[in-house]
Amino acid sequence: MSPDPVPFVDLALQHRRIADEAAAAIREVIDRAQYTLGPDVADFESEFAAFSGVAHAVGVASGTDALELALRAAGVQPGDEVIIPVNTFVATAEAVVRAGGHVVVADCTPDHLIDPGSAARARTTRTRAVVGVHLYGQMAPMETLEAHLPGVTLVEDAAQSQGATRHGRPSGSWGLVAGTSFYPGKNLGAFGDGGAVLTDDDALAETARALRNHGGIRKYEHRLIGTTSRLDTIQAAVLRIRLKGLDADNAERELAARRYAELLRDVDGVDLPQVAAGNTHVWHLFVVGVDQRDRVQAALADAGVGCGIHYPLPIHRLPAFADRVMVAPGGVTQAEAGAERILSLPMFPGITPDQQERVADVLRRAVAR
Repeated sequence: MSPDPVPFVDLALQHRRIADEAAAAIREVIDRAQYTLGPDVADFESEFAAFSGVAHAVGVASGTDALELALRAAGVQPGDEVIIPVNTFVATAEAVVRAGGHVVVADCTPDHLIDPGSAARARTTRTRAVVGVHLYGQMAPMETLEAHLPGVTLVEDAAQSQGATRHGRPSGSWGLVAGTSFYPGKNLGAFGDGGAVLTDDDALAETARALRNHGGIRKYEHRLIGTTSRLDTIQAAVLRIRLKGLDADNAERELAARRYAELLRDVDGVDLPQVAAGNTHVWHLFVVGVDQRDRVQAALADAGVGCGIHYPLPIHRLPAFADRVMVAPGGVTQAEAGAERILSLPMFPGITPDQQERVADVLRRAVAR
């Protein structure tokens, strides 16, 4: 009999843990019939802001919206240049374009985080902001970015880092503003989509609240051209429950990461992820480096082991951005080389030691071929 497959992520397992509590919370929302910006949204915003160490969290419909509205609220205007790491999800670049900005891509360091030196070389007289993407569960070197780019607005893409810290400061609390995502697969995931803008700036938070709601705070009073991007009350009710267990879930991810490190530490041909100095990693993803990555990925799939690639093409190689991205002087060679080798192994709260041992065994045999 073939062993049971190991999923890349097991959302059903995570959701079963809160099923009864979530059902009761959703029923309460339905009974109150307050589906848009209801009391659960305000309560979640307050709780998540406190968790993130900021004064304001503004719930929106997605992580992409969160980053776009964060950039707009921070003053990005049409024609402004915004520097982002080239190795990020397309949503980071989309948000810049949707805010009216021009995308400028910088290289990464070997730990996959944005290279401040490359970002500094990308600066021009039109540079308005730089986005530190907290990738795979650990934070970008925000203080170094700030030092290399004085006077440039510091923004955080915190979609993969809920609960992470840098030098003790939480994800979302370093820049002028941050955007985060509550997509179901995130460390803090909803039962659908959602996101939030995070900031300590009162005026910026007010602008973000207006932008998410047709440019107005009150009905029929519209002072800005906004959009419809409100966090659903049902999703907020679920997120309030998930937030209570986030530290415990992240602790399970940390334990799983330590298990992988032990299982794979002596495996030739597997480069283990590194935690940057000053960072507390929350292991949204466990990303290794291997040669002949596509062959290894196929061998894992044949053995019933789920895996992913985050991300197979740097932003400037995507067809949608091929003619609308400026590359930092000196190129993005580190990111391009890394994109050929990265492989994300199964990682989720509740993954068992047996599942991880199977993943490690299959990977060990695959790289040895």
